[in-house]
Amino acid sequence: MIMGCCTARCTLITICFLQLIATVERLIFDFLGYMWIPIIASFANILLILFGLFGTYQYRPKFVIVYILWHVVWLGWNIFIMCLYLSAGVLNVENHMYILNLHTGSESWWKENGFNCSGMYNTTTSSLTGRMDTQLLDVNGCILDYTYIEIIHASVQCLLCLLGISGAIIVLIRFAEDEDSFDFIGGFDSLGYGNSHAQKSPNHLQMQPIYIHHGMS
Repeated sequence: MIMGCCTARCTLITICFLQLIATVERLIFDFLGYMWIPIIASFANILLILFGLFGTYQYRPKFVIVYILWHVVWLGWNIFIMCLYLSAGVLNVENHMYILNLHTGSESWWKENGFNCSGMYNTTTSSLTGRMDTQLLDVNGCILDYTYIEIIHASVQCLLCLLGISGAIIVLIRFAEDEDSFDFIGGFDSLGYGNSHAQKSPNHLQMQPIYIHHGMS
């Protein structure tokens, strides 16, 4: 049972590290594209993954429970991202991008920086400030469209999320089994019981008479 518990903990810790790597990688490209809501969500995910790591390593079930609850939310968020880029139902990536960029007009970094992508730009000069503004008109030649890259990122997060939730549940079960087995053998109560008897005051000890036999002279 101890070996199984260690295996479950090590597996969950490994999953958490993979989640950190995937989230940091996604966070970098969200920063490059100024996608503010995904940036905030990724920071929150990193924080809650650290909660899960701490709870798993230090045998803190409450931290692991918080990790599970957050990843239910994180799973739903990534499913929403997938539906948005797939234009599923009423969602449309062109009309609802403001949900991700907070009306800043920014778009995914991969849209114009994907594999083999070449963008067509319209450059205008302001008559007041003389500043040149560049606007992306179209992107051609991409080996893989940026929407699919974002969907792949979200799919990887969903997969790791499901693995993390499953691993965390197993770890909680192992924690409960270890607590039950510890209580069964007495736990610290048995140690305290023995120590209480060992540390009794001499006043509570029963006095026994001592008989001395004198030999015949």
